[in-house]
Amino acid sequence: MPSAETIMLFAIPMFFVLIGVELLAARLMRRCVYRLNDAINSIGLGVLSQVVGVFSKLLTVGIYAWVVERVALFDLPSDCVWVWLGALLLYDFCYYWLHRCGHEVGILWAAHVVHHQSERYNLSTALRQSGSGVLLGWIFYLPMALLGVPVEIFAVVAVIDLLYQYWIHTELVPKLGWFDRVFASPSNHRVHHAVNDRYLDRNYGGIFILWDRLFGTFAEERDDEPVVYGTRAPLRSWNPLWANVEVYWALVKDAWHARRWRDKLRVWIAPPGWRPADVAERFPKPAFDIARAEYDPPVSTTMRVYAFAQFLLLLALGVDFLGIAARLDALQALAYAGMLLWGLVALGALLEGRARGMRVELPRLAMLAAWPWLVAGWSGYAGFVDALSIALPFLAVASLPILLLAWRDTRALPVASPL
Repeated sequence: MPSAETIMLFAIPMFFVLIGVELLAARLMRRCVYRLNDAINSIGLGVLSQVVGVFSKLLTVGIYAWVVERVALFDLPSDCVWVWLGALLLYDFCYYWLHRCGHEVGILWAAHVVHHQSERYNLSTALRQSGSGVLLGWIFYLPMALLGVPVEIFAVVAVIDLLYQYWIHTELVPKLGWFDRVFASPSNHRVHHAVNDRYLDRNYGGIFILWDRLFGTFAEERDDEPVVYGTRAPLRSWNPLWANVEVYWALVKDAWHARRWRDKLRVWIAPPGWRPADVAERFPKPAFDIARAEYDPPVSTTMRVYAFAQFLLLLALGVDFLGIAARLDALQALAYAGMLLWGLVALGALLEGRARGMRVELPRLAMLAAWPWLVAGWSGYAGFVDALSIALPFLAVASLPILLLAWRDTRALPVASPL
């Protein structure tokens, strides 16, 4: 059985092949399920999540391995098919409770909210993952470690559970009859991403929807009530950093302003949306409006083309980083990750039509042009950029006039873009 990292690297090309299939199917069905800015934001957050995963293995795997080695009740073999099947079933059960608590506990919702921020529902939404879920998520899988499920099995079934959930993020697959009653499906998961009162906080299962039927959290998609996607406190930003910290920041502010110490602590463990009465009175928030317009700041066609081209390059660099991260030392890995984050933040600001996007993107192009020379002394470096060391400077220089043209066209739009 290949390692979890190998499975994920091989799966990445298939993610984009299936996105292409979904785009083609939507076109044939005359449906619009994608917006470029939203898709770039979602996929970019997925890239950021994978980058964070490189640095968080101590929590995601290290603690699990320590428990298996020192505390496990059983010594389960790693070559038994029943251990593998049982581990997959148990993992999905643990995932159900992590997922459910992610909707019922404030600090866990602060991590999970990233996955729900998109106001579109398509395969790119599946890639939209949190960068902070690793902080507490590992706790929910400790029962598997206590039972002695080997680390290598745990890592692989985790990837299998995650990969299964990719295909259920689509509007194009209808109800599937008996399948919907047993497994998580597109119909079931559309309900999970809804903000409608009828559907809110339902259908948490990763592979099996039976957990929801067993514990009373199942809701069926209805033809007479179309699903509305997003969150009740919309993000309204393409900044991947803000996407990851917005709810944490809201919790910090509520805890700071709360007068009673009990409320300062309760903010973090209460259900999402709960606020101390004194804080809600002094700092009211807008009422939820299910009919609100989608967040779609005006930018020129030239800017969208520029952002798309730069995002493709960032994707290639992100895959390169994941492939070589193990050979880099800590500072080198942080520098590479920082370069990727810089690019995602810059593209987000440009797609919002913000002037600060230019202030971030111009120096990023200069850094990109110099990147092959910056990494030339890294020991063990032999990645994608190394093979294109000549092309990168030319790509960066060629991008400059296109960026300036795109910015001019964006500023000339009838609706002024925010500064």
